[in-house]
Amino acid sequence: MKVDLQSALNDANLDAGQINNQRQLGTSIAAISSIAHAGSSSVPINLCLILDHSGSMTGRPLETVKAAAERLMHRLKPGDRISVVAFDHRAKVIVPNQAIDNLESVKKRIQALKADGGTAIDEGIKLGIEELRKGAKDTVSQAFVLTDGENEHGSNDRCVKLAVSAADHNFTLNALGFGDHWNQDVMEKIADAAGGTLSYIERPDRAIEVFDEIFTRIQSVTLTNAYLLFKLMPKVRLAELKPIAQVAPETIELPINPEKDGEFSVRLGDLMTERQRVILTNLYIGQLPEGRQAIAQLRVRYDNPATGEKGLLSDPVLVDANVLASYQPNPNEEVQQHILALAKYRQTQIAEQKLQQGDRLGAATMLQTAAKTALQMGDRGAATVLQGSATQLQEGKELSEGDRKKTRIVSKTVLQ
Repeated sequence: MKVDLQSALNDANLDAGQINNQRQLGTSIAAISSIAHAGSSSVPINLCLILDHSGSMTGRPLETVKAAAERLMHRLKPGDRISVVAFDHRAKVIVPNQAIDNLESVKKRIQALKADGGTAIDEGIKLGIEELRKGAKDTVSQAFVLTDGENEHGSNDRCVKLAVSAADHNFTLNALGFGDHWNQDVMEKIADAAGGTLSYIERPDRAIEVFDEIFTRIQSVTLTNAYLLFKLMPKVRLAELKPIAQVAPETIELPINPEKDGEFSVRLGDLMTERQRVILTNLYIGQLPEGRQAIAQLRVRYDNPATGEKGLLSDPVLVDANVLASYQPNPNEEVQQHILALAKYRQTQIAEQKLQQGDRLGAATMLQTAAKTALQMGDRGAATVLQGSATQLQEGKELSEGDRKKTRIVSKTVLQ
């Protein structure tokens, strides 16, 4: 496997007469098969299910989660590993990390789960990380963290710290909110910190579908622990506020890590063959002489679990611009789409902040703006949800918990 790295400015032409030019740099990253590895088997998966079985999961919710978990068992392949952690106000390992040699035993232990007690998500994550460590060598290590409630017996801050720790160990945590009463802020932070996806299981009958979607994504992972490395040329700098974000497959504001020799990086996590990760970087470019001028150099550092190699580096990609005395714009439509995706997310965030402050009219206005942005990028599903929430606020109605969660989800991704 190797890395496909492509990058483009939203406008590759610069005005030679301008002291400063602002540009957005769109970068797509994916794993691709090299000739040497074509036809090779997929990387083993080290999967941990971290499942809420508190009292509120009684009845159909827990039964459908059990059914979804069982279905995943049958999608595992020889060489894959499974562990299961269950939590209420405490957490326990019900299936220790093991090869998938005895699925019937695993399924029996899952089926034996009963709904009872409160909720301590952080305790579940802690044990899940411990189980993932046991099978981490040369695997794709991922967890499902599923809950239907608030972390009433635990610490939300600890949840996020554990998610950061998971990422440090090259583990990915996918956060699944079941029903309408889970904390979307905490679950989003868990997923974002650990490079996973945030999913909303609105109804019990969607549990199997959501589990399958996430597992299919996991199966497409072939490279792990990836970082995008930047080297900016003289007179090129990052914007001061939130300069780098991932915009696909989900929108996430990315923290910046210093590297040696003046480089810096952002963590990408797992790289997939089926879906690109797209990073948008906000740059300010100082006045440059006419002609083709180098702006930045990019490369990716990553691990290949199929071969056990770590810290591999992709070939560098040079980003340049055409500096013109008589400036004519040269827009890149694909990068413009990425800009709209980030705008949709940030506009929705502002709307949520206004709503928390009691400014319902301001929130409705921003949601309408986000809906228009979604339409511009062809995301009609998000536009419908966002406009629906705006209309409810304008009519003096309260947004239900379900409406708030759908609004958050559509702001982060494009509905398929």
